[in-house]
Amino acid sequence: MILNLPFAALRAFEAVARHGSFSDAADELGVGQSAVSQHVKALEEWLGHDLITRGARRSVPTRDGARLALSISDGLGQISEVCEDIRDKGRDDRTIVISCHPGFAFIWLFPRLLSFDQAHPEFAISITTDTGLRGVARAEADIAIRYGTGDFPGYSVQPLMHEVLFPVCAPGLLNGPVPLRTLDDLAHHTQIRDEFAPTTTDLPTWEYWARETGQTLPTPARIRSFGQSNMVVQATLQSDGIAMGRSPLVMDAMRDGRLVRPFPQIVPSPLNYWLVYPDDQRRSKKIAFFLDWITAEAKAQSNLLSTALERHAID
Repeated sequence: MILNLPFAALRAFEAVARHGSFSDAADELGVGQSAVSQHVKALEEWLGHDLITRGARRSVPTRDGARLALSISDGLGQISEVCEDIRDKGRDDRTIVISCHPGFAFIWLFPRLLSFDQAHPEFAISITTDTGLRGVARAEADIAIRYGTGDFPGYSVQPLMHEVLFPVCAPGLLNGPVPLRTLDDLAHHTQIRDEFAPTTTDLPTWEYWARETGQTLPTPARIRSFGQSNMVVQATLQSDGIAMGRSPLVMDAMRDGRLVRPFPQIVPSPLNYWLVYPDDQRRSKKIAFFLDWITAEAKAQSNLLSTALERHAID
């Protein structure tokens, strides 16, 4: 008889043992560090033995923990291979499955897919969304669009788009009841913050922009935070406040006048967009078609960016 095993806890423990870090395990699994810690603690209590020796800089498995971690890795690896084989058999060779963050999918990718459909009607695009904190397993998708520093060991990684940062708002806020003309005027408005970002040293925040441009931010009248980039953009479009604009996600709205730049300062983002896929996928004809198309779309946006920035700058 197979025990009723705590599979979530076993997976969390194996990730901690492999990385030697609760935070790195949390990043891989796409959950909070506290959730990983609770899973490991629950597993230790269930077994009645310590599995991890926790340290300030590194956590290492005990002797029993190392034995269990190896068994989990072997077992899950075999299960993953079988599942991947089954899913690959069911996946139509004419379907391209793309993994990306929901905000990017909604704002940037969806509006552009019609041109791919017109250029390659023989292929169908399927989108799967996730936190985008790791690479992409073949069983999950054919190719991933990731936001970060491009550090995805074990995968082919290709730059897609560079990002620049600048505050944006709806045009009505510039000359509204409390005009927005100088940086000090931010004290009378709502600051909109994007809470989603990979774990890195630098993040594309208001504080990063201020530091890089030598500005001092006033305390805003209020702060509204969102966990998805599309919600940040939507709130800004409906005049709920001022957001830190990330160029790929706001350029279309700037081009048609729905968003403007209240201040001229622009800085390169510490994070960019990357195409990530298993090494052997580059030999796939459908992936080659998709890579050619999306890199051309990204280049077209890059060419339009400088024009949009100049057109919507406020002197």
